Amino acid sequence: MRKPPTKDWLLIFLFKGYISSILDKTIVTNNKIIYPVKLVKWFDISFVFDYILFPVVCVYYNQITKSSSLIWIIIKIFYFSIPMTLLEYFFETRTSLIKFRNGWNIYHSFLTMSLSFLVSRAYIALIRNADNTNVPENK
Repeated sequence: MRKPPTKDWLLIFLFKGYISSILDKTIVTNNKIIYPVKLVKWFDISFVFDYILFPVVCVYYNQITKSSSLIWIIIKIFYFSIPMTLLEYFFETRTSLIKFRNGWNIYHSFLTMSLSFLVSRAYIALIRNADNTNVPENK
């Protein structure tokens, strides 16, 4: 996080936490994923994943792709989404931390993670472009 521009990394972290919690809440509400073991009882989402792990990984992804072309941005998504998907699969099969239900599987998780990385990258690209525009003065 200390690597400049800190403003961009903080925006990505907050945006990713917000988007992750909305997606996770939607998936849990539709009974596709359940979390039998909860860190905090009144959260039915994965608090650690949605608000800490996924946003931090997304910040690193955006740091790595800051000056990449579109094809490399897409290729580098796999560097992050494949290990995270495999880790989620491990937790689903070997522990009681997460359970897939009603047709949800590892491929859905992979696609959701990959698309959310791409959405966060597009978001910060829009922020950077908007930041470079001239703001008219008040008269």
